[in-house]
Amino acid sequence: MAMIIEAKGIEKSFGSLKVLKGLDFSADAAELVAIMGASGAGKSTLLQILGTLSKPDAGSLVIDGTDVLSLGRNAISDFRCRKIGFVFQFHHLLPEFTSLENVMIPALIAGQGKAEAKAKAIDLLGKLGLSERLKHKPSELSGGEQQRVAIARALINDPAVLLADEPSGNLDSVTKAELHKLFLELRKEFGQTIIIVTHDPELAAICDRTLNMKDGCFI
Repeated sequence: MAMIIEAKGIEKSFGSLKVLKGLDFSADAAELVAIMGASGAGKSTLLQILGTLSKPDAGSLVIDGTDVLSLGRNAISDFRCRKIGFVFQFHHLLPEFTSLENVMIPALIAGQGKAEAKAKAIDLLGKLGLSERLKHKPSELSGGEQQRVAIARALINDPAVLLADEPSGNLDSVTKAELHKLFLELRKEFGQTIIIVTHDPELAAICDRTLNMKDGCFI
């Protein structure tokens, strides 16, 4: 199976605090990986580096065959838009836009035509059970519905990698279970590599493998 992410010797410090200490990480195509560990272990810092939102102080990172650390600012923004989808604990949906508009935005930024972006967004929202919520703004949606809109937005550009940071952290147990099942269905349908940072052992249990972090290293 093809390797989609390969990170080697990743180091990251904030001032005198060394958060990541020469970490190696890899993930195959369509693999579902959980990263667990106590708060402060470095999980979210690693996810930001894998998502090209932050640069490591040392190490190498290849995503879908591209050496991303060699890219300039504009090229890395374009790469991120096309190749990486993000799902956060707090959905970061734009409050003034409808579900449909929120999902369309990354496609429009990537240069897709409006009609094509709209058709794809409607299709994705339908697959996520939100056909009746296209014109609703975030404030009119439940927490679980907002999270599914965020997932549709993350998927709109057919990314190679989906990164999720505590995606079920704010949800009740029933909605949480539905979201966990959804990740398995997404992987089956779209074939993305999915990396999930979580404190939730139930979510980790459905993943292909779980890595535990402590003090900036895998243990």
